[in-house]
Amino acid sequence: MKIYYPITTLDGQLLLPAGSEMDDQSMGNLLAAAPQADLKTYSLMDYGTIQQDLFVILDTGPYDVIFSDADARTEILDVIKNVRFVAPVLEVLDYFKSHDGTTYRHMLTIFALTILIARDLVPNYRKRVSEIAHGPTHDFGKICVPLEILKKDQPLTREENDYLRHHTLAGYGLLAYYLRDSRSIAAKVARDHHERMNGRGYPRGIAQQDLIVEIVAVCDVYDALISARPYRPVSYNNRTALEVVTFMAEKGEVGWRAVQSLIAHNRRSKPGHGEIIPSLVKRGTSPPGNLYGKISDSN
Repeated sequence: MKIYYPITTLDGQLLLPAGSEMDDQSMGNLLAAAPQADLKTYSLMDYGTIQQDLFVILDTGPYDVIFSDADARTEILDVIKNVRFVAPVLEVLDYFKSHDGTTYRHMLTIFALTILIARDLVPNYRKRVSEIAHGPTHDFGKICVPLEILKKDQPLTREENDYLRHHTLAGYGLLAYYLRDSRSIAAKVARDHHERMNGRGYPRGIAQQDLIVEIVAVCDVYDALISARPYRPVSYNNRTALEVVTFMAEKGEVGWRAVQSLIAHNRRSKPGHGEIIPSLVKRGTSPPGNLYGKISDSN
């Protein structure tokens, strides 16, 4: 695929210029230029205020209900504590904490929620999670998107929307570079978490089939709906957000199991995810003033 915007590191190093083709040759050149020494790693929970920030997220509704099962919560936190993270991931988290708190919180939230649902659905989930747990990296490529686009509270122009979508390929290139592996699941998640099972996503429009990527996609949409965003005055209520991800499953964009697991964890009784029969009745509506998906006619 061709990239229309540059891929640069946080310190401004140009990895791929705008107009580059992301083919085997360019990715091979990128990996050859990567640091050959192993990057230093750190425990995420021991870094800065991340542990404190994560606990605040998990204790705030609706996540206080989602993570209310004591055994599950202890196990999820144990998984997070026992995975080490490469330094560039922590630097990116620092960057977003300072400049875009919405993205910072979202990255931490999706990491924890993905582990919770993977615990239900993915055999040997600890190993699979450790493969993506070079950090909460699904939106890593947003460091290549100007902050004025990420934080814009008016409809994006078509070019700004294209630039925002660039974060998928940028994340793939950056993580392949830092991990020296273009086939790593972390790089794949960054690239493919906006792809859909019916082939109607982006950036490549492929029929997404990886269960971990699907779980990240469901968590990504759900948290984006219920959380504060600059492009709407109020968030979706929790019921409506669950209706949205249920409708995605109805359309074949994501699988039912990830949606059932998310719904099950939203219930205080904690039924098994296989026992959930999602309601197909849609009562919720988009919050007033929601500008998501609206494209400005101005250039």
